[in-house]
Amino acid sequence: MQHHIRNILPGQRETPRPTPDALTADRPPRSLYIHIPFCFHKCDYCDFYSIVDNQGREDAFTHALTRDLQTIAPWAQRRPLRTIFIGGGTPTLLPVPLWRRLLDHITDVFDLSDGPEWTVECNPETATPELMRTLAHAGVNRISIGAQSFNTTHLETLSRWHDPESVPRAIALARDAGIPRISIDLIYAIPGQTLDDWKRDLDHALDLAVEHISAYSLTYEPGTAMTARLARGDFTPIDDDTDAEMMRTTRDILADAGYRRYEVSNYALPGVECRHNLAYWRQEPWLAAGPSAAAHIAGYRWKNIPHLGKYLENPARPAVIDLETPDPARALAERIMTGLRLAEGLDAAALLAACQNHRAARALRARVEQLRDRGLIAPRTTHHPERWTLTDEGMLLADRLAADLMHIVNP
Repeated sequence: MQHHIRNILPGQRETPRPTPDALTADRPPRSLYIHIPFCFHKCDYCDFYSIVDNQGREDAFTHALTRDLQTIAPWAQRRPLRTIFIGGGTPTLLPVPLWRRLLDHITDVFDLSDGPEWTVECNPETATPELMRTLAHAGVNRISIGAQSFNTTHLETLSRWHDPESVPRAIALARDAGIPRISIDLIYAIPGQTLDDWKRDLDHALDLAVEHISAYSLTYEPGTAMTARLARGDFTPIDDDTDAEMMRTTRDILADAGYRRYEVSNYALPGVECRHNLAYWRQEPWLAAGPSAAAHIAGYRWKNIPHLGKYLENPARPAVIDLETPDPARALAERIMTGLRLAEGLDAAALLAACQNHRAARALRARVEQLRDRGLIAPRTTHHPERWTLTDEGMLLADRLAADLMHIVNP
């Protein structure tokens, strides 16, 4: 998701984080993201902010994180949270006593009376009975497990070190602890992976009877070891046609098993879509704590400093980068970027009404009609307000089509 960034890039300016009394939020944020940056190994494809910490800073980090959470809690305006997502890094590397301290603090400073969807990301090798019981006791009701593949060769290509058998073990531990919802992440288009390999990975996932599956095409992000290996010619990337066929295969196999595709890369059994990620894609406001975590409140966006040492210096008000002030054209473009990826699509009337000028609205409608004629946007229906939703073939080009429409409203 978009709550992660890599590192401070040249030219990125640090600035103090806004304070709750400096912004007026008509819609108080009802979602919270927390970033725990620790990892025992940096995977080659990963561009999220994570560190292998050899300085024993877990205790100091947990103390800092609780101060950060205390500071941002007033933005929620005493409204109950709907979703919490704790990601990383590898959050489950944090020792259980520190988890207890963190979970107790979250319960103390936020209103959880609505029973929020509460997700924790988990590396399968780090799952223990004590950890899962601790999470469940605090109210965590969803675990997201980074499986990526069940093929040891492909895991090695990704520089993932876990044993595929640790995935069902982690799932069993979570269920035994009483955590009702399990999601697993998978990656396809791995160099050397065949279509049959990918089908076997999907079959393994279905055998585990999890409620949610995220299936992502491998991307080569700037600055990662995977991209450097590609540039050196260490492997040949999967061609576009095979990548597209793997995506179609995912759609077909998971649909046959009863999973609904509710976003380009995300599938769930009916009624158990990830509510936290839907908040991102619907451009709802959210709070964020921890180094590199990104927030969206009252039209403002920022990312906490992606540097643990600097974050520890002033956790009550950490420095931020990429601070963006409200901009209607940018906000409209972002609605297109994220909303078009959803199966529910975009409310055409609301989107056109938000256009800053009639020329942009006309151009946007004309372009959508062209895409509809090409079979990339679904036909109108007579019984519902017009929505712009991608067809299955349109989903293959989601990012490209979104960029095309975004350029019309925010050139």
